[in-house]
Amino acid sequence: MIIRKINIDDAKEFLDMLKQLDRETKNMLYEENERKTTEDEMRTQIKDILESNSLILISEMDDKLVGFLSADRGFANRIKHSAYIVIGILKEYRGKKIGSRLFQEVERWAKDNSITRLELTVMKHNKGGVNLYKKMGYEIEGVKAKSLIVDGKYVDEYYMAKLI
Repeated sequence: MIIRKINIDDAKEFLDMLKQLDRETKNMLYEENERKTTEDEMRTQIKDILESNSLILISEMDDKLVGFLSADRGFANRIKHSAYIVIGILKEYRGKKIGSRLFQEVERWAKDNSITRLELTVMKHNKGGVNLYKKMGYEIEGVKAKSLIVDGKYVDEYYMAKLI
């Protein structure tokens, strides 16, 4: 398993992986076929991330991208100490410690970049995600009620965070 920072040349494969995640899970933001990002737009997004104080880590196994973790650092002075986390791992590769490794790497990055708060939201029914985040030291801080609509039903999310 390789964990590394994304680069612009990863745009097509990264976008393909995101679209596969959109098909495989209902625990992330986009529904299947909802993501309209083009490869050129993805290149621009990656370039913007690389030039900002934020981060996208990718995981490679079997010569392909199988997971990612993004950390979007706060833009204003009052929130520059925090980063919002999004993680996704292809179904076939879950349970192989990829999530744990991605979280270990983002913590190293956070410490090196004066980030003292990592935060995320997770659907309450996503037991695998909640368990991973708790295992990595994240705590539930509250509930975001009726945060999403999935399959026509309201879904609540937990606010979770870890202080570094």
